[in-house]
This record gives sequence, C-alpha cells and structure tokens, in this order.
Amino acid sequence: MLTIDEINHILTSLLEMPDETETVEFKKAENSFSDSDLGKYFSALSNEANLKRTKQAWLILGVENSTHQIVGTSYKPSRASLNELKKKLADQTTNRITFEEIYTVDRNGKRVIMFQIPPAPQGVPMAYQGHFYGRDGESLVALNLHELETIRNQRIEDDWSIQTVSNASLEDLDPEALKKARGLYQAAHSDKKEEIMAWDDATFLNKAKITIKGKITNAAILLLGKPESEALISPAVAQIKWILKDSQGIERDYQIFSCPFVLAVDKVYSRIRNLKYRYINPEFQTLFPEEIDTYEPYVIREAINNAIAHQDYRLGGQINVVEYDDKLVFSNKGSFIPGKIDNVLLNDAPEEHYRNRFLCNAMVGLKMVDTIGSGIRKMYNYQKNRLFPAPLYDLSEERVSVTITGKIIDINYASLLARNPNLSLLDIELLNRVQLKGKLTKDEIDYLRKHKLIEGRKSNLYISKGIAQTTGQKVSYSKHKGLDGKACEEMLLNSLRDHRSLSKPEVVELLWNVLPDLLTNEQKQNKINNMLSKLRINGKIYCKARGNISIWYLSI
Repeated sequence: MLTIDEINHILTSLLEMPDETETVEFKKAENSFSDSDLGKYFSALSNEANLKRTKQAWLILGVENSTHQIVGTSYKPSRASLNELKKKLADQTTNRITFEEIYTVDRNGKRVIMFQIPPAPQGVPMAYQGHFYGRDGESLVALNLHELETIRNQRIEDDWSIQTVSNASLEDLDPEALKKARGLYQAAHSDKKEEIMAWDDATFLNKAKITIKGKITNAAILLLGKPESEALISPAVAQIKWILKDSQGIERDYQIFSCPFVLAVDKVYSRIRNLKYRYINPEFQTLFPEEIDTYEPYVIREAINNAIAHQDYRLGGQINVVEYDDKLVFSNKGSFIPGKIDNVLLNDAPEEHYRNRFLCNAMVGLKMVDTIGSGIRKMYNYQKNRLFPAPLYDLSEERVSVTITGKIIDINYASLLARNPNLSLLDIELLNRVQLKGKLTKDEIDYLRKHKLIEGRKSNLYISKGIAQTTGQKVSYSKHKGLDGKACEEMLLNSLRDHRSLSKPEVVELLWNVLPDLLTNEQKQNKINNMLSKLRINGKIYCKARGNISIWYLSI
C-alpha cells in the first residue's frame, strides 16, 4: 500500500500529463459513477496495463477529463462503501481479480478517488461480466482480436513446463518411467498400438508431446527424469512428500518421492492406508452395514495428479500428501487458475487457461488426468455417491489444498445426499461447508437461504425445516433450532409460578437443553444471562443473593 506522500506524488504527475494514456482515465463523476462503467474501465485499463507492460493503471474520479482540473467527487463517501466495491467487482471479473487499492486524496478541499488497477495476468485477458474491454485512444471499446490473442499467447511464452533444459538428454530419463509412459500412451491410443510400438524413444516422446523436436523439456524431467536429474530444473523442486499423522496431528512417518512422477504417483498411492470402511446406508435403513474402501482410488490419483499438473514450480515448493486417520489432504503451490471452485462446478467445460499447459497436455495424453473441471467434478460425484463429505478446497496463501474425508461425519448430511439425488454439485459443495463448519461468504449464505436449504444465524447454520422434513431429520432440526427467546422466557416464568423461586443453577438446568444445540456452552450461558437481565429490567422477575448463589422470584 502506498503512503500518503507517494499517492500525492503520483496524482500530481498524472495531472501534469498533457493527455490521457491507455492506462490512465480521468472522470468528473461529481455525484455518481455507474457500477457497469466502473467494471468496464477496470477490464480495459487492466488489459492495457498488461499490453503496455506497466505495473498498474489508474482510474481517477473527481478530475475533468480534458483540462485535468480537479472538480471533486461525492461518489461513495464512506470508506466502507469503497471497500465493498472490491468484492462486488471481484464477483464479475476474471479469476476474481479486483482493485489493488482505492485511495482518497484531498486537494484544496476537493475529494479525489484513485483506483489502482493491476495488469491482467500473463496469458489471461481481463473480462468484466464475460466481456473483454480495451482502449482506442481515449475511447472505451471491445478489446480487438489482435490484442486478445497477444495476451492469450503470453501463456505459451510464460509456460515453465514447455521450456527446454539445455544440458539435458535422453540419458537423463528413467528407462522404467519411459516404459510406463509408453504403456499409458498405448492404452490411451489403442487404435494406434502397433504404430506406437514401432516408434523409437525420441519419436515417442515427440509424438506424446513430452519433448519438443528431441529437446528435453521441464515437463519431461518431471514426468520421466531420473531422480538425480531433478538438479537440472533447479530452483524448481520435483518432490512429493507423504506424511502420516495421528489423531493428535503428530507426525508418525514420512517419505519423499522425487521424479519421475509417472512412477511416483503409484509409490505415494501405495503408502496410503486405504482400509475398509463399514457404515449403515441411511437410504435403506438396514441393519447390515455396507463395506467399501475408505477412499475411492480414482479420487486419490486424481488429487495427486492434479497437484502435479497445476503446481507452480517457479515457487520452489514441494507437493504434500498428508494422511490422517479419516482424511487425506493434498496441497500444491500456486493460485487456483479458475479463481474459485464454484466456477468449476457450475461450468461443465475445460478451463481455457492453464499454468502448465504443456505439462497438462502431456499428462492428458498419458491419461494421468482428465481435463481440468471434469476430473474435479468426478471427485465430487464419487464422494456424493458414497454419502461422504464433498472435497473441501482451501485456496488461500498462494496454494491449493483439497481435503478428502473417508467417512460419514454427519448422518443428517448423508441422509440429505441419499434422499435428494437432484441436488447440484454447487449445492452439495456449499452444504458440505455448512456440515464441516467451513467458511461461507454472504452471497453463498444468501444463495442457500434463497433456495431454502439452510436456516440459522451466520455463526450457527443448519439445514432448513423443509429439507429436514423430507429427509427424516425432524428431531435433529428441532434440536438445532431450539426454542425461540419468547418460548424460553415463558418456560422460565411458568416454572417460577410453579416453584415460587429458582436458583441460578436451576435456571440453567431448566433452559440448557431447549436452547439451540448449535450454540457453544459460552453462547448458551450468555443467552440465559441476557434473558434474566431483560426480564429483570422489564419488572417481571427480581433476584436476591443467598451466599454466592442468586435466587430468582416473580415480581407479581
């Protein structure tokens, strides 16, 4: 974030420019400025900043366009209203990218707003509401085809996995890995089996798009390189670390697997204890338990291979697979290219952009991964069919982490899946976070409420009455919801009428189990204290101390 002096210096220098540029836009906006125009200018200026290779672009309100005279603006007068613009814009842009910062500057009593806009990411044009914008001189226009392709082609130029390793040769590839890759490729292209068998190694690697005209790529080292060849791609790290932890989170065992990853995947898989899991299917209510593997093998392999395919190797980190008693956690370095998991679940189509496009294409050719989107959706469907929690994604801190749970955690959630087969994957993902007490945005909570899937406060959400009734969860629903405030007050007053007095411990005992069971002990205690205080202030009850214990009586 820039200091006050720095932002004032920038404003002065921009005002002194003879004309606008494609990366700076002035608007009077004395009283208002439409959200739609704000989004369009964000897209245009972000794309132009990418094409001009500048660190940022600026949209400045409160300044006359042609004269650069400061006129001031009353647009979004509070800091809170300006901050809200960041999230509102992110919901409608590529990869949820928004303003780097919004600054307000006072010049001679006149307010100026400066929107700091980041350049579009390499290879990813910036869209607003699905449309790409640019600048033609001072005019706001659709981004032309040449500029659009110029940005998109940056991804090819910037693809780390396609870069060749100058001092590497076929001698640096592992013979066993090469044999395994041939088998995978033949299985994926069974109609060309005899032709593939006739290829020599160099031809096969070129045809499989693992090398380029015989040159060894970073992708080739990752997938097929000998363990010692990892040094050839330094500072990148070609390692997968498997860690076993007990129920207390204490590390019990670990092993690190280097390249070739085409073999490492099976080695990691073999370390995971995929034991049998027995459970009663709530859909059939039988006394005879079902028996299945704790984890669907496809889900494990897809999660590992996704981490390999989408790791940002330029960050120098390793891939982690952490095994607990009842869950697996897979993580890799780098942001999640689709932006958020909802984009994958809602759009049943491959992602347009990849971090390691060359590596991804090679892995798809070997059938190590599905195209992004379809594989993740399959993982969700496998967990759904088992009535297990859906994959839980954490996309914070420049990393992607996915947790796969290997058991039923909440029988109510399992019943919900069993008896509502038409729930969308997005509904399941959101309800899964309700079950696991995960984070939900205001928009996500609003969506669930709109579709009558949940009730309760933000901190204590539970499935709605309608869903509970159709899934045989009436008792559970009532326990979650508990009695409302007036009902609790009436219960207390009736008890005082019956018994003439109640000690504080007796009041707690009376009300404790009728309060919502989603409340914590502290929240229940606070609710009881607030109720007593309210009734006392309203003159309905009063209190006398008996030693360290308070005794409550009816006032009338």
